[in-house]
Amino acid sequence: MISGVSKVGIEVEDQNRAKEFWTTTMGFELVQDAAYGEGRRWIEVRSPDKSITLVLGGRPRDRSAVPDALPTSNVFFCCDDLTQTYEELTAMGVKFPQPPVKQFYGWWSMFEDSEGNRFALTPRGQ
Repeated sequence: MISGVSKVGIEVEDQNRAKEFWTTTMGFELVQDAAYGEGRRWIEVRSPDKSITLVLGGRPRDRSAVPDALPTSNVFFCCDDLTQTYEELTAMGVKFPQPPVKQFYGWWSMFEDSEGNRFALTPRGQ
């Protein structure tokens, strides 16, 4: 039986830039950085609470088909305080195409990583 998610792959074009964003800006821990295939690396980073591991690799897909108002990733991140997290990350230079806003399903926002991937960000437990 499936019991959960072990890792989430994030499509990136520049692995060094993505690694820098997720470790330095977002505070994720580097788990592994090893040669993998021709000219690529297997890079894993883990969230500070150790609840999610991201694999930074793969080939970027065409994001132009996804409307600007929607995430390009299927990964939804959560935080304890949405407004505070938005303010902290904005101050560190993270782009938010959608600042925190209340929708019929609850509060959410959307941030962008160094590779142009857009991620949903919601309060924990929502």
